[in-house]
This record gives sequence, C-alpha cells and structure tokens, in this order.
Amino acid sequence: MNLYRLLQKRAAAGRPVRVGLIGAGKFGSMFLSQVPTTPGLEVAAIADLSPDRARAACRSVGWNEERIAAVRITDDAMAMIASPDVEVVVEATGHAPAGIAHARRAIREGKHMVMVNVEADVLAGPLLAKEAEAAGVVYSLAYGDQPALICEMIDWARACGFPVIAAGKGTKYMPEYHASTPETVWGYYGLTPEQARVGGMNPQMFNSFLDGTKSGIEMAAVANASGLTPPPGGLLFPPVGTHEMAERLRPGNAGVLHHAGQVEVISSVHRDGSAVTNDLRWGVYVVFEAPNDYAARCFQEYGVETDPSGRISALYRPFHLIGLELNVSVLSAALRGEATGAPTGFRGDVVSTAKRDLRAGEMLDGEGGACVWGKLMPAADSLRIGGLPIGLANRVPLVRDVAAGQPVTWADVRIDTNDEAYRCRRAMEAAFPAG
Repeated sequence: MNLYRLLQKRAAAGRPVRVGLIGAGKFGSMFLSQVPTTPGLEVAAIADLSPDRARAACRSVGWNEERIAAVRITDDAMAMIASPDVEVVVEATGHAPAGIAHARRAIREGKHMVMVNVEADVLAGPLLAKEAEAAGVVYSLAYGDQPALICEMIDWARACGFPVIAAGKGTKYMPEYHASTPETVWGYYGLTPEQARVGGMNPQMFNSFLDGTKSGIEMAAVANASGLTPPPGGLLFPPVGTHEMAERLRPGNAGVLHHAGQVEVISSVHRDGSAVTNDLRWGVYVVFEAPNDYAARCFQEYGVETDPSGRISALYRPFHLIGLELNVSVLSAALRGEATGAPTGFRGDVVSTAKRDLRAGEMLDGEGGACVWGKLMPAADSLRIGGLPIGLANRVPLVRDVAAGQPVTWADVRIDTNDEAYRCRRAMEAAFPAG
C-alpha cells in the first residue's frame, strides 16, 4: 500500500513515470482519463494506427489542447517503444500478433511492458515473461482487467495461508451464444444494429465477449499466471450467485467443479434465461478453505459466510474498472519492479472451435467472427490434438472441412510459418511443458 507514496517521491524528484501507450481505444482512453489527476505519471507518447483518432480520444476524456500538444502522437509504435523517454510501454491494441511484436521490442529496449492485450498473453505470454525476466524488466498483466484482479485475490488467499479452491469471474452466458456471429450479436445485447452503430460499438469485438471466447482467454491467462488449471471439458459457466459460491464452487456431490484449484466463469442467468439472484456479472471472485479447525472457528466468530461445513468461503469484488485502474500496473512495474500478475507456465490454452460446419477454402475471421469461438482447455490437451490458438485464427484459410463444435487444428489450416507470432508461439510450446 505504498504506490502513491513512491510516486510522490518520483514527482518531487522531477522524475515522473513516463508511459508510451499503444492503442487509444476504449481501454487506452480510460487510462488516459486518469493521467491528469495522477501527479508524477505522464504519457510521453501515444502510438495508434490513426493519430487523429488518438487525438480525438484525448479530447474525449477531457485533455486540453496544451496537454495533447505536449505528447508525441504517432503511427509508428516500434519507434515510440525505442524512444529514450518511455519507461513503461502499455500494449492495448487487442491484436495478438501485434502485441507479441511490440512486447518483444519493448523487452529488447529495456522497457517494462504492461500487456492489456490478453490475446497476445494467452498466445505466447509465458515466453514473453521469461524473456522479460532475462532482460531485467517487468512483463505484467493489466490491473483493472479481470485476470490481474483475480490473480491479486488468489495471491491474497495464498499469502494468508488459505488453499484456493477456485477463482474466476462472472459473465452472462447461454449455450447458444457460442454460435453467435457479428450479424446476430446485437439481438443478444438487446440492441438494434443502428443503436450499436451510433454508439460506436464494434460487432466483432462485442461478439467475442458474448460467444465465450473472451471468457476462455481471460481464464487461460489466470491459469498460466496462478497455477490454477482449467476443467478438462472446457468452462462450465454454472449459474451461481454470490450467496452460494462457497457451497457450489467446489468439487464433490454438492459442488459443480471438476477439481479443486480450478478456474471457472459463473453465469448471471440460468439456462432458462431467468436471472441469478445476487449475480456477479461484472465481478471477480476467489473461493478458499480454512486450513485448520481454529481458522474455521474464526470464520464463524467473525461472521464469514461459508459452506455447510464451515470451512470453505468466498471473497468477491462486484465490479472492475478496466483502464481506470491501469495506473496500478504501470506504477507497480516502474516503482516496485513487480508485475500485477504474469504467466509462470503453460497450463491453459484457447483453441479455435467451429461455430458451424466449415468447408475447405473458407477463410477464418478470428476472435468474435462468424467461423470460430475460443474454447478453454488444458494446455496438454491442446498440444495433444494440435489445436489452433484463437490468436492465430484470423485470415488463415482452411485446407479441409471442420464439423460444427469440433476444434480447428494446425493441420486444418494453411499458415505462414515465417510469421513472428507463429514462431513465438511454437517457441513457447517448446520452452514450457504443458501442465
């Protein structure tokens, strides 16, 4: 609890923490909105494919023209990363191959990397974190996004001596969402296409939130960073309210988990579409166990909500503030030399899974598209079947048919083996035995 004090020292010394932001979309804009009220934190440069869009983002969050003029805004991310006045790089593009390229350049340049781009982290994060450690810099998940917040709760439980039974997040889930496409997505959100257009909402991005892909990506990131593991058949999405997490989020006859030490996403609606009481749609949680009878008695004495045994409890946070909280990662990297969550192994993977019968010659259209969704599975299972990671499923042609509901494999597509993201992914697989 000393980040702000450390930042004040840097500010007083005239050495503000200086950030280079890549991608001025929603997450990046939320981060930018907090900079004027955080003395000692400055944005040295912003890289975006459209500099004009980046300037508009700055204006939209309340920056005045003087502040905008003081920041270099460019479309050359690599040059920005190499700039000597950038201490921490924030990668917020959401494009997995770009994220890998940017992270590796930042590491080579001796810059700390905050990876908002969870797609890139799940594709090759364990290798990137290893390269960053060897270079003496920090590679970090992004605080404010759910994976880092979940990792914090897991760390809290373990640091207190509590075994972790489960951890994850909430979402709205129905089985039919897996087949959703950018053309059908707005009906599930209760919007018309025109309302979504006026709101500037990207149908493919929002579809990735709905069809299960984003949940799989985020839980893979948590597994790879925490040591928890995915259920073997994929996420279960059980409908569970906060009042029943301790009783239901555990293995056994009364529980819904496959095993203790599992990542899981809970649904805010039942399978019949009715609302779950006390849902956690926007939040994160950890389920933990009293390690002894005395701790269990303390649970009772202090009013801790538990399962019927009195030994299992849950702690949850009902919401997350996305980029508004990103300062915590930036400052932790720059001032403490610590990540707010980082992969330590290859435990979970997200495999492209056919939304419908796919035919040879079709071009896959990536995360949130009309062809595939990303299914979480244990990394060992992904390697065994040769599963195609969702982060590499964009603009690659199929060379043979894939039935609906089946995983797409490396053998099903023609892929550029000279591509840096592909080579980085393969190097990660070789460097980290799945487990």
